[in-house]
Amino acid sequence: MDPEVVSNFLSEQREAAPEDLQESFLKIEDYWDRKLWHQLTDVLLEYFSNPVTAPQRLSLFRHFILSFSEKINQLKFVSLGLSAASQCNDDNERLDFFTDLAKKVNKPATQDAYVYALVAGAEVKLRLQDLSGARKDLDTAESILDTFDSVETSVHAAFYRTNASYYQAAADYGAYYKNALLYLACIDLASLTPQDAQSRAYDLSIAALASDSIYNFGELLLHPILDTLTSTPHAWLRDLLYAFNRGDLNAYQALEANLSKEPQLAEHKQFLYQKMALSALTEAVFRRPPHDRAMTFHTIAQETQVKPAEIEILIMKALSLGLLRGSIDQVAEIARINWVQPKVLDLGQVDGMRVRLREWDSGVNQLGNWIEGVGKDVWAA
Repeated sequence: MDPEVVSNFLSEQREAAPEDLQESFLKIEDYWDRKLWHQLTDVLLEYFSNPVTAPQRLSLFRHFILSFSEKINQLKFVSLGLSAASQCNDDNERLDFFTDLAKKVNKPATQDAYVYALVAGAEVKLRLQDLSGARKDLDTAESILDTFDSVETSVHAAFYRTNASYYQAAADYGAYYKNALLYLACIDLASLTPQDAQSRAYDLSIAALASDSIYNFGELLLHPILDTLTSTPHAWLRDLLYAFNRGDLNAYQALEANLSKEPQLAEHKQFLYQKMALSALTEAVFRRPPHDRAMTFHTIAQETQVKPAEIEILIMKALSLGLLRGSIDQVAEIARINWVQPKVLDLGQVDGMRVRLREWDSGVNQLGNWIEGVGKDVWAA
């Protein structure tokens, strides 16, 4: 592009910029004139991050940044493009913009930038209800990401966020839960607005409860995002997750009336009760010492409030899901459990473990005293 044309364009843009950003524009002109591409890129990123510059971004990108795009970091180039695209008239225009951007950076040395642009396009396709097109782009992005030893966190965050959105649209609760948590692991929680944080906590809670593959909520219970539901109309979801985690049937029954507020949970009401019964079963096993985990069907029925005729099915379900390991004596109606899946413990459960450890310690001391008493002659010899 003719340097004089660019210079005139920048002058026009500087005059159109807010007065307090005139200095930034002078830096842009200076760095461009001196061909200091790295510094120019950074000052442009800073300029674009200011909300008041929104009306200028698309024009600057198309008439200025594209003229030296090959000379700057391609990942930062795509970041500038993502900011500029917010000014497109609609999602169809935005998709065309991202498609061209992805083609421009689709080179062997800049695959991270290509993934970043590809994922941005997939996000727009989701909004346009093109789920198959979005899935194709996300699969391509994932296959490329798997070949990297390391990549910028922002790229992974964009991928997991969009992948989670796809699975949410497809009502795949388990996959959504996994990708949403991976997204949160890639970002600073403070970067989310309070409304966005609450929305994500709400969606994660619904997914954790409704999924038929998630029976351990440890990662979510430990994540600070769940606390954003406190003092909101959805606070009961947090309480319900903790009730599930400790297998508390009384707490579940107290909160059960709230399920009708959420269609996604209301339609899974029977499944949720079975899931609660499984949690109550694993908690009942966990509370018992390892040497006392042979439980009669009658005992399990009392602990889980499940009909006696359905106890064997409940135990088989727990075994098949990997929540428990052991065997069933169908004739004697006894389940012998030798392992229970680890999970996050609340303070009450930790205190219970403390009591069991003290009992174990006391038992070991008693055994030691008994051995010492009956073996005095041997020890003396």
